[in-house]
Amino acid sequence: MVIKKTRITRFVSSAVAAACLATGLNFAPFTMEIEAADQLTAFEITEAMQIGWNLGNTLDAYMSNANQEPLDSYGLEAETCWGNPKTTPELIAAVKAKGFNTIRVPVTWFQHVDKSNGYKIDEAWLARVKEIVDYCYEQDMYVILNLHHEEPYVNRSTLGADYEELTGYVSSLWKQIAETFKDYDQRLVFETMNEPRAKGTDHEWWGPTKEETDTINKINADALEVIRGTGDDNNDTRLVMMPGYCASSDTSMMSKIVVPDDEYVAVSVHAYSPYNFTMNAEVKDHSTFTTAYATELTSILDGIRKTFGDKDIPVVLGEFSASNFGNTEARVEWAKAYISQTKEMGIPCVLWDNNVEKNNGGEAHGYINRSNLTWYEGSETVVDTMMDVIKDDSIVWGSGRKSPTIEHDDIDSGFIVSDDTHELDASVKDGNCTPGLNATWKELEGGDVAVQYTGDQPVIAVVNSDWDNWTEIKSYDDKDGIAYYSAKHIAAAWGEDKVDEIAHLFVRTNSTTTVTKIAIIGEGKGEIEAPPEDTTKKYEVDFANRGDSNTLTFTIEGKAGSTTNGCVGYMGDEWTNIEWDGKIGADGKLNVEVDISTIPASVKSAQIQIWWCDDENGEMTVYNFKSAEVVEPTTEPTTAPTTAEPQPTEPTTAPTEPAVPVKTYGDANNDGTVTIADATAILQSIGNADKYALSEQGAANADVNGETGLTVDDAIVIMKVDAKLLEASALPLKA
Repeated sequence: MVIKKTRITRFVSSAVAAACLATGLNFAPFTMEIEAADQLTAFEITEAMQIGWNLGNTLDAYMSNANQEPLDSYGLEAETCWGNPKTTPELIAAVKAKGFNTIRVPVTWFQHVDKSNGYKIDEAWLARVKEIVDYCYEQDMYVILNLHHEEPYVNRSTLGADYEELTGYVSSLWKQIAETFKDYDQRLVFETMNEPRAKGTDHEWWGPTKEETDTINKINADALEVIRGTGDDNNDTRLVMMPGYCASSDTSMMSKIVVPDDEYVAVSVHAYSPYNFTMNAEVKDHSTFTTAYATELTSILDGIRKTFGDKDIPVVLGEFSASNFGNTEARVEWAKAYISQTKEMGIPCVLWDNNVEKNNGGEAHGYINRSNLTWYEGSETVVDTMMDVIKDDSIVWGSGRKSPTIEHDDIDSGFIVSDDTHELDASVKDGNCTPGLNATWKELEGGDVAVQYTGDQPVIAVVNSDWDNWTEIKSYDDKDGIAYYSAKHIAAAWGEDKVDEIAHLFVRTNSTTTVTKIAIIGEGKGEIEAPPEDTTKKYEVDFANRGDSNTLTFTIEGKAGSTTNGCVGYMGDEWTNIEWDGKIGADGKLNVEVDISTIPASVKSAQIQIWWCDDENGEMTVYNFKSAEVVEPTTEPTTAPTTAEPQPTEPTTAPTEPAVPVKTYGDANNDGTVTIADATAILQSIGNADKYALSEQGAANADVNGETGLTVDDAIVIMKVDAKLLEASALPLKA
C-alpha cells in the first residue's frame, strides 16, 4: 500500500497513449499520377477522413541494443524488426474493404538519417515510405504521415531546454518530406509529431512545464512554416495536424496548445478512453462498459469539443482503441458510444492496431491478422460496430461540433462575491485556492457562479459552515474569459436534500490562474448539459474521537483482487488530501492505515473518500483511531465530484519474487503457444520495460537464445520458430 500526502492531487485516467512499435523494408520506387481533387476546406477534409486505421508497430519501429538504448542507425529491415510482416498492397486493400477511409502511417526517421549531413533522410527508407503511401492512394484513401518515435531527437528529458536543436531536426525532416510529396493532393495529411514529451522525467505523461509546452508549440509552428514554404499549391492547402504535450486529451494540457493562424491546421489528440476500461491491466474486471465509464468518456470527448470545436478548430483523434481483455461485448458497447459521439462532433478517429491479438494486458490492440488478412475473432465485431455507426444516417456528421449555445447575464449584473484579484498557483504551498468566500444556498439557488479569470480554467468548491464536505464543480461553459458554474450542478453534487448547509465558496486551480471577479448571476439560458456523474464515495469521520492517536485505520470491503484508491481529506488552511491505495485481499477486505499526525488538532472532521474501486459495490465499512472503539460510518455514502479523475496508482516498488521455473520456452505472453506475438512482447518490453514489462513467468519463458537475460536475439529466435525455420522443441538454444 502506498500513502502519500498531497495538495489537491489530480489523477488522470486519461488517456495515457499506447506504445507504437513498427518495422521498415525497402521496395522498388512506385510512380503514379496524382489526380488533384477539388480543393476542400479543413473541415471537409476531416469529414472525408471519418474513420481510419493505424499501420502500427511497422514503419515506426526502431532497434535498440541489449541495454535498451536505440541504435544510431538501422536499415530497411526495421519494418519487420518488431515482429510484423512486410506491408503489402493486399493489406491496405483489406483495410479499405472493411470500411476505413483513412490510414495513418506512423514513421520513425532517426535511424534513417545522416546526422553529419543536415539529417538527410536515407533515400531507400524514403522510397519505402512513399511506396506504402502509394498503396493507400491506389485505394483512394486519406493518408496521415508523421514523425513518430523520435526518441533522441524529440522525446527527451531536456525537452524544455533544447528548442534550437529539436526544431532543427524536425524542420529538416519536414522540408525533405514536404518536397518529396509536393505533388500529392489533399488526401495526404502531415502530422508534425506523435506524442512529444519529456521522456524519462517524473512528469513524462502529465504536468508539463511551461518551457516544455512552449518548445512543442514553437516546433509545430516551425514545421508548418517549412511545409508551407515549399512554394506549391498542394502543400499550401495540405491539412497539417499538430499535437500538444504527449497528444493528451486532458483539457488542462490541451489548453496549452497554440494553434497557428492557418486555415489548414488541425489538432492531433490521442484518447484511449476511459483508460481504466481500455488499457489499465491493473483493473481486474473489464467485462462491463459501465455507466461510470460511459459518463467519463462523454466528459473527455466534451472537453475536446469545448477546447477546439467551439473555437472552429478541427480535431483528428489520431489514436484510440480498447485492448482485448476477452471482453468483446463490453468493447462493442464502448465502440458504439465512442464513435456515435465523435461522429456527431465531427471528429475523425484512427484506430490503433499493433497486430497483437490478445493476452498482452493493456497492449492487445490487434484487429486484423496481417499474415492472412483476416480480422481477429471478437475484435472484428468491435470494428463492425464502428462501421455500423458511421453508416447510420440518424447520426449526422458534425451536427454537434459545437457545444450548445448558452446566453449569460453580464457578470456585473449579479451579486459580486469578490472583485479582488487572486493570483493562484498550485505549485505554491497554500496557493491554489482563493480564501473562503461567503455564499449560501439562498444566494446560489436558481443562478450561476461566474468567475472572470486569465490562465488555466479553475474549478469551484463549496463547503458548509464548519468548512467541511469540500465538493468541487466543473464549469459547464466558458466564454470570453468567464467560466460559468450552475447552481443545479452544485446541488446535484452536494446532495439535493442538504443544500441549505452550503455556506462558503472557493475558486481553485490545477496550475496558475488569476481570478479578477466572482459573481452570482442569473441562470444561463439555453441547453445546459448535465454535469458528468461522479462515482466518488465519501464517508464522514468524526475527529473529535481522535484523542492522541496519529493513525486512522479503516476497512474497504469488496470483490477479492479489486484495486482501489482514494484519500483522507480535511479542511485546514485549504482542502488537503492524504492519498491511499491498495488491493482487496482474498477475504474481501483491505485494511488501510493512514498517518494523520500532520492533521492539525483543530480539525474536528474529515472524509474518507474512495476515488476508484474495480468493484463498483466496494464500500468503506468501519474505521477507528488506533485501538479506539470501532466506529460504524455515521452517514450513507454519497457521490460528489472528486478533486481528481480517479485512476489506480502504481506501487512505487515492485515486489521481489523468487525465480519462476519455465513452463514453455518462447511463450513470452503466456498464451500457451509460441508465435510472432511472443517476439513482439519481448521487443515491447525491451523498448519500454516500464510500460510493457513481461510477467515473471513470461520473462522466464522468453529467455531462449542461450545467453542469460532478455535481448533482441531472444525475439529473433522466436521469429525463426514462427517462420518454421526452427522447431520450438529446440528451445532454449545452447550458448
